[in-house]
Amino acid sequence: TGPNMAGKSTYLRQNALIAIMAQMGSFVPARRAKIGAIDRLFSRVGAADDIARGRSTFMVEMVETAAILNQASERALVILDEIGRGTATFDGLSIAWATIEHLHESNRCRALFATHFHELTALAARLPRLFNATVRVKEWEGEVVFLHEVVPGAADRSYGIQVAKLAGLPAAVIERAKLVLAKLEAEERASPRGFDELPLFSATPRPPPPRAGAVEGVIAALAALHPDEMSPRDALEALYALKAKAAKES
Repeated sequence: TGPNMAGKSTYLRQNALIAIMAQMGSFVPARRAKIGAIDRLFSRVGAADDIARGRSTFMVEMVETAAILNQASERALVILDEIGRGTATFDGLSIAWATIEHLHESNRCRALFATHFHELTALAARLPRLFNATVRVKEWEGEVVFLHEVVPGAADRSYGIQVAKLAGLPAAVIERAKLVLAKLEAEERASPRGFDELPLFSATPRPPPPRAGAVEGVIAALAALHPDEMSPRDALEALYALKAKAAKES
């Protein structure tokens, strides 16, 4: 976690590049590095739509995240930057929460996950291999000073309004944003979200295995075929018949 512009995305990219350099036998910019073997590197950083394929920014993000969760092995290195930011707050938070749990329990790979959903830091108390880190900043006379230092712990604010001020938003907009933020934070303190009551991650139950006779029946039907004596049409019809038989007997 950490404020906007504090360097979270840069830190993710830096670690990925260091891992690649180490795998190729190169020196890395560190006094000491213990990295280990990595079979694949997965990256979900940045935000862009795909007009040619008719995909929104959020859809592109979800497709890439799905590829990571379905393919990453225990030897993989994954970097994920602000998963879930492209949709409604609760939807995005829920997806990010479940993604972290899946990486921890199913993929079991090394991963760096940057987020502005500060609620996710509570997972460190529930998942034994999860570790919180934050990028340090200081406030000085109403301004935010970026220290570009990664330390253990979690950020409690994103300082988005201060960054918006640095970007040149009109003073009236900044002041109005501060009032709205104060009201929203007061409502949050009055009725906090009950994330502590969520059950721990549990893997999706696997479908029951097919009946013993079903597999043998399909195998017997397949063994009875003679591909060299079949026309393309006959082969296609046989394939459909096998599919129907498998669906009926499973």
